[in-house]
Amino acid sequence: MSTANSSIYAGAWTALITPMKNGEVNYGDLKKLVEYQVSGGIDGILSVGTSGESPTLTHEEHLEVIAKTIEFADGRVPVIAGTGANSTHEAVLLTREAEKLGAQAFLHVAPYYNKPNQEGVYRHYAEIAGATDKPVMLYSIPGRCGIEISVETVVRLRKAFPNIVGVKEAGGSCDKVSKLVRSLDSDFVVTSGDDSLTLPFISLGAKGVISVASNWLPKQVTEMVAKMRAGDLAGAQALHNAMADLFKKFFIEPNPVPAKFALARSGIIESPEVRLPLVEMSAENKGILAAAMDDFSNANA
Repeated sequence: MSTANSSIYAGAWTALITPMKNGEVNYGDLKKLVEYQVSGGIDGILSVGTSGESPTLTHEEHLEVIAKTIEFADGRVPVIAGTGANSTHEAVLLTREAEKLGAQAFLHVAPYYNKPNQEGVYRHYAEIAGATDKPVMLYSIPGRCGIEISVETVVRLRKAFPNIVGVKEAGGSCDKVSKLVRSLDSDFVVTSGDDSLTLPFISLGAKGVISVASNWLPKQVTEMVAKMRAGDLAGAQALHNAMADLFKKFFIEPNPVPAKFALARSGIIESPEVRLPLVEMSAENKGILAAAMDDFSNANA
């Protein structure tokens, strides 16, 4: 019941930040960041998810960032386009436009703020999946959206639309991940949306992570996921433990503020700039994250 090769969406994927400078998207830095991900061995890139500041990019910027990310990746790693919205019409429109630009798959966050019931969630995704033949991944993150995508709704969608190939699960529940894996066919990709929970989720049958921390640590996150999927629990645990403090510190302020600070501090991008209503990190939290980065770097020199 798969569409194309669903396994391509397994492994370690980066929820890529969108570099900015002086109020504009910095496409030079975006290119450098894509190169950094590719050279780090990342399995794939998500363009313009929440980490890419999708809520505050204009439609034109949103689509241009997707197009440029695909261009810069140049077929070396797959790219999923984040085209979700809380308006079904807008989500369909973004998906169709991104498909024209060469996007091969799409991630769609649950419709936030409106707080539809599960029938509304089902119909929202039914419209999206019916508007494209390309693979669609669902994204359940109740902490941001106010609702979740229930297991039952995921199962119903998968049965009706084979191009719905997976779900990014960021609800923090091992029980839900276990139920998803048990309720869906083996081609369906359940992936973690929380770096801290990647290992327990994979132990229950998830197939990878869409990571924030891998913006700065693509090599290490990819190695951790590969070891866990290969059954090397001790090796995966060692890598998790080495990064565990950073996994938490990357959320010391709203994502992607800390990730952008880490990348700018390391010289990978020019500026940690974010767009309002997000603001730069406090001096105190900069010190905390910088110390955690230095501890990690010194321990792994």
